[in-house]
Amino acid sequence: MNTTVNLLDFDLDGLTAFCESLGEKRFRATQLFRWIHQRGVADFGQMTDLAKSLRDKLAGRATVTALPVITQHESKDGTVKWLFDVGGGDAVEAVFIPEDDRGTLCVSSQAGCAVNCRFCSTGHQGFSRNLTTAEIVAQLWFAEHFLRQHLKTDERVISNIVMMGMGEPLQNYDRLVPALRTMLDDHGYGLSRRRVTVSTSGVVPMIERLARDCPVALAVSLHAPTDALRDHLVPLNRKYPIDELLRTCTAYLASAPRDFITFEYCMLDGVNDSPEQAQALIALVRRHGQDGLRCKFNLIPFNPFPQSGLTRSPMARVMAFGKLLNEAGIVTTVRKTRGDDIDAACGQLAGDVQDRTRVHERIARQRTVVLHPVSALAPTKGA
Repeated sequence: MNTTVNLLDFDLDGLTAFCESLGEKRFRATQLFRWIHQRGVADFGQMTDLAKSLRDKLAGRATVTALPVITQHESKDGTVKWLFDVGGGDAVEAVFIPEDDRGTLCVSSQAGCAVNCRFCSTGHQGFSRNLTTAEIVAQLWFAEHFLRQHLKTDERVISNIVMMGMGEPLQNYDRLVPALRTMLDDHGYGLSRRRVTVSTSGVVPMIERLARDCPVALAVSLHAPTDALRDHLVPLNRKYPIDELLRTCTAYLASAPRDFITFEYCMLDGVNDSPEQAQALIALVRRHGQDGLRCKFNLIPFNPFPQSGLTRSPMARVMAFGKLLNEAGIVTTVRKTRGDDIDAACGQLAGDVQDRTRVHERIARQRTVVLHPVSALAPTKGA
């Protein structure tokens, strides 16, 4: 029995190979790629400059299948959040954040997350599965073409992508890279490498691979100046400690489209926000590279959720922390909270989804407190 393939699964090279398997030349794949991604057309019959023989072949072998939208919410600040059904009781979210000079889409890479950072609600949900390339691209495909219709424009709406939604992108590497290539391709979305950011909690071998395979802007969830504290906040640190991570970041700059690494730092009251910890961060950055690691810090106000046991640092302390970093010559910004009235603020993304990991059952058997999945909806590492 013939099975159909979802063409959102292919970057241009993959689509070319598929078209060649149908006896078609490369330029047909380029035409098809443009119809799908630049024009947002899913019906092969509407792709009028394709030969009818190719359209007939595609009709029997392929689809352009979007993700069903479960819910859509729009914030008073213009932020839009979608909950997409990915089957099996799982759902993922994407968030669009409009600014005066850009439109940013925060994209998910996994249903749930296995990293389990203490301050992130997605980790408390547990991990279900990796998304396919098609499921990653479909978030952009739907959002871009929906927004064009909604805003009544033929111009590109989404100028920036941040892989900061649900999941650790670099733990889904083989499906992530073709999605990134589709985003960057001039026949697809034509986004600049400087405007596509992969955010990672520090999967060192995959950062090294990304530098070779598809270098884009890199954001690293740091959140602590010492291994002892980061082990507690970001369990992946036990495998890839801070010095190893920062050496890898320094090497990444050789092929990166930007001349700095962004460090995300979630401000947690009484945990990682003291002046002494700011000074420790300054010393940490200065000892990597001949002139110190070129970086900027993005301080993120924590968005509390009940299971974390954490609270947000007072804004005065956040600003004082940032002032110390700036005075040391490290560019530091404080992230503006967006979409919090629709639970679309940084660090809250969990998805109104079934917890298929049975984490709560294992914990119950150990006679400890049960962690139920959170129903808040918002980006994991921040958009």
